[in-house]
Amino acid sequence: MTRRFALMIDPVTASEERVDFGDTFTMVDAAAPALSVGELSTQRGDGVFESIGVIDGHAQEVVPHLERLAHSARLCDLPVPNQEQWRQAIQVAAAECGDGEAVIKLILSRGVEHGPTPTAWVTAAPAADFSTARVGGVRVVTLDRGYDLGAAERAPWLLLGAKTLSYAVNMAALREAHRRDADDAIFLSSDGFVLEAPTASLILRLGDRFVTPVPNGGILHGTTQLSVYEYLAARGFEVGYDRVAASVLPTADAAWLVSSVRLAAPITAVDGVSLPVDAALTAELNAYLLSPRD
Repeated sequence: MTRRFALMIDPVTASEERVDFGDTFTMVDAAAPALSVGELSTQRGDGVFESIGVIDGHAQEVVPHLERLAHSARLCDLPVPNQEQWRQAIQVAAAECGDGEAVIKLILSRGVEHGPTPTAWVTAAPAADFSTARVGGVRVVTLDRGYDLGAAERAPWLLLGAKTLSYAVNMAALREAHRRDADDAIFLSSDGFVLEAPTASLILRLGDRFVTPVPNGGILHGTTQLSVYEYLAARGFEVGYDRVAASVLPTADAAWLVSSVRLAAPITAVDGVSLPVDAALTAELNAYLLSPRD
């Protein structure tokens, strides 16, 4: 893909049943002004989003991404997106991506301040080159997320389980990781449990068992993590979800950060402590993640 692409969506209710939503999309120049200055996505980060990997024009894991977008919308009291409308929009965007790797972003915002309807759009752009991270791995540091595992249930207004546009903290965490001579970060709860990375899920190998932190306490249920688990389970490995204590991290037999666009990046060190890297399995995982998946 050599150019960016944008598609504005006229949101319709989730209950509206139609065969063709093509007249609800408007193609726009991705470099041209398209949002109002009163748009709450830019003023307050008041909205939700998803990032979908695209391989040779095929959008990956569309259904899990749309389900998570709807989940985030409900948590934020936004109108639930019409899944068929968004699926068709993704199809249009993916067709513009061509060969190679790209990324489609779905954005659903509260809309213009005091406006009657939300704002919605889809963008497509070339993906960054993550080949170095996939092969050479990443060094991570652990950072306190500032809340305990019970915070999401105790204070739902914090929106800890929603994938919102308010990503300033996530980006600040990545900058802090770079200041500490690392490539990425892993958030810890204030009571000492592993959460997730700012833009990725964590998978640990403990012997022949693969574990990821339970998707509660503000952890997003990773779409790529689900795909990895499908592959590992088909290979006969045991996969599961646990409350993972921070002390377990440096003792893992291997670990990966997984996400829709970077795919599987092996962790080579945690807080300066080296971790074993399973290069062969990592290559297998990325080959699988680069294959077409719905």
